[in-house]
Amino acid sequence: MTLSSSTDRLASLRADLERRNPAEPEFHQAAREVLESLAPVFAARPEYAQPGLIERICEPERQIIFRVPWQDDRGDVHVNRGFRVEFNSALGPYKGGLRFHPSVNLGVVKFLGFEQIFKNALTGLGIGGGKGGSDFDPRGRSDAEVMRFCQSFMTELHRHIGEHTDVPAGDIGVGGREIGYLFGQYRRITNRWEAGVLTGKGQAWGGSAIRTQATGYGSVLFAAEMLRGRGEDLQGQTAVVSGSGNVAIYTIEMLGRRGAHPLTCSDSEGYVVDEKGIDLELLKQVKEVERARISEYAQRRGASAQYVRGGRVWDVAADLAFPSATQNELHERDALALVRNGVKAVAEGANMPTTPEAVRTLQDAGVAFGPGKAANAGGVAVSALEMRQNAARDSWTPERVEAELTGIMGDIHRICHETAEHYGVPGDYVTGANIAGFERVADAMLAQGLI
Repeated sequence: MTLSSSTDRLASLRADLERRNPAEPEFHQAAREVLESLAPVFAARPEYAQPGLIERICEPERQIIFRVPWQDDRGDVHVNRGFRVEFNSALGPYKGGLRFHPSVNLGVVKFLGFEQIFKNALTGLGIGGGKGGSDFDPRGRSDAEVMRFCQSFMTELHRHIGEHTDVPAGDIGVGGREIGYLFGQYRRITNRWEAGVLTGKGQAWGGSAIRTQATGYGSVLFAAEMLRGRGEDLQGQTAVVSGSGNVAIYTIEMLGRRGAHPLTCSDSEGYVVDEKGIDLELLKQVKEVERARISEYAQRRGASAQYVRGGRVWDVAADLAFPSATQNELHERDALALVRNGVKAVAEGANMPTTPEAVRTLQDAGVAFGPGKAANAGGVAVSALEMRQNAARDSWTPERVEAELTGIMGDIHRICHETAEHYGVPGDYVTGANIAGFERVADAMLAQGLI
């Protein structure tokens, strides 16, 4: 198959996917990014272009939607919608987080699950791709309300998951508290201590060291590898970080450990820029303990910190950028601002936080760009390590887990870099990640027959 005919075939596939999955723009965006990378692969390896292979990869193996009724503290009944999209199990059990946020719908979950296929493949750890969640908003709810919701959610979900079938974890709105309630209900219903059914658990009851930190740590480790390829390191570099959840907090922590200077954090109402560098302990107190708004950080920090309501964190000048909040948060105008301010590298801590136009702007300007399916794979990598510990009834030290994570992120960078060079686009981590992940999944699917 020629490059031209490959491009035409993929364009037709994309049009058909969008027709068959209407009103799901996030899923369309995620699929388009991958499909646009694959023309040289189809031209070089015709076995991948055989009818039905890419169509199967783009179609979830299973989509589950269910109602979640629950009662608040006043006795009022609410009904939310729950989702689990089990996208691809060619490499192992479905693996991917649960997101509790009002923006969750089927299209969002499908985009996240599709991304997860290739992200998980890049880790080399034998896990398939899936994702789930609900349009429930835990913000402002009491612990008792969150518990009742999680119990209702798991009452339906439990029949679809298991350590050899589908292993959920946390995502936005689902932290240690929610995982605990979900796991407790799973045990109650199944009468089994099946530690490997969920990851992100507390260390005292089957969890892994540094699982909470892993996504943020991993994005910094990936950025360090990109810089190393350019003859630089993190020492002394300034960084802008968006968000103030787990990913952002532990991105900031690892940047500080590596000698960089993280200057910002944000939430949905605005951002903080701290000329002395973000005070990690104060940020953890405000966000993890008190669950307060980021403006509270600025009020307590003093003169070095400025709170900008409704502003764009990307307007702050820095060497590095880490979009770590949510999808499509970094737009073309933000990318132009980053380029004007001399940014050297961008590593996505969130899932698809950069719009396609912004990605092109950064790449055209020569900025090293680490896509989420590579740069934020540290979280799912440590989840897979948690599954390994659960299977062996073992518990590893934080030092061992971090050493494993560092090696995995180095391997992900290497395969993305080498794949991009092999296909004639050196330095293009987006294409390298998409092709490398696709090849691993496609090879497994071809070996297993038409299923």
